[in-house]
Amino acid sequence: MSARKAEQETAVRHPREMADLFGHREAETALLTAYRSGRIPHAWLIGGPQGIGKATLAYRMARFVLANPNPALPSVQRAETLALDPDDPVARQVTAGAHGGLLVLERGLNDRGVMRTVITVDETRETISFFGSTAAVDGWRVCIVDTVDELNPNAANALLKILEEPPHRSLFLLVSHSPARALPTILSRCRKLPLRPLTADDVVRAASRAADIAPDDPALFEAADAAEGSVSRALTLLGGDALKLQQRTAALLATLPQVDPRELHALGEALGTSDRVALAAFIDGIDRWIGEKLRVGDANANLPRLARLAEVWEKIVRAARDTESYNLERKPLVFSVFGMLADATR
Repeated sequence: MSARKAEQETAVRHPREMADLFGHREAETALLTAYRSGRIPHAWLIGGPQGIGKATLAYRMARFVLANPNPALPSVQRAETLALDPDDPVARQVTAGAHGGLLVLERGLNDRGVMRTVITVDETRETISFFGSTAAVDGWRVCIVDTVDELNPNAANALLKILEEPPHRSLFLLVSHSPARALPTILSRCRKLPLRPLTADDVVRAASRAADIAPDDPALFEAADAAEGSVSRALTLLGGDALKLQQRTAALLATLPQVDPRELHALGEALGTSDRVALAAFIDGIDRWIGEKLRVGDANANLPRLARLAEVWEKIVRAARDTESYNLERKPLVFSVFGMLADATR
């Protein structure tokens, strides 16, 4: 498939379907070493920027543990990676979402068929029955939370309760784009496993595999160079139009706290009415800009202003999810986002 066609179809494999892991060898080795020791921490927080392979690593670990329930076996002790043959029965069940020893908490559809903006407390309480009942299969029970950032407050507290008293042979793999924003009580009960952005070459390889794109497609290389180590960002930018929209957004952000209503109108028009790729490119551009501001290392930085930016980012994320979920007009979102950012940067 060409990169331009991939942009139109946006058919990307779910992380549970990805047998290969690109980059992150050090993190993979840390998980494998901990498991082989027989004293693996019961909860891991896998953190890092969006789209770099955190969930892919979590599913890779889950498959390995479920397929190799005894860490003392020679085959486990000799293993150099967490790779599992895609034809292995456990791998097939995980890919199909049908393994009795794996529970995945992620945003789902509500009663009207609309994607929820958060992981609810009722969904999180599934962990109680999952870990509290007799296992459907022998061995370990694994819970992946993708992502912990999307737990609403009640859901986060419900997860905390079971993390405080983990059942025997239980493993929690929590994925987070912003680990510092997780509940301190959840953080304190997890082993931190930070992942770094991928190299451009790894982005090309991973995006090619995830979306069935020819690895030598020039558009893929261009997107990977601009993606800052994120596969999801590269896939969003494929084809050029999304990249241009993101550059246009960056130009307007550079003028803050000043805003030009005419330029905002034009940007809103460019987002269209139902183009998910364009909306994702716009929000991703905002994310990158705010991320750069929050990473400022200057000791004299305006900390109250940075705190306001962090608060505004949470509001922007919620507004963007509502806009996509309910197919709302994009132009009001653009004005709202830049209005909030202008106020926060004054």
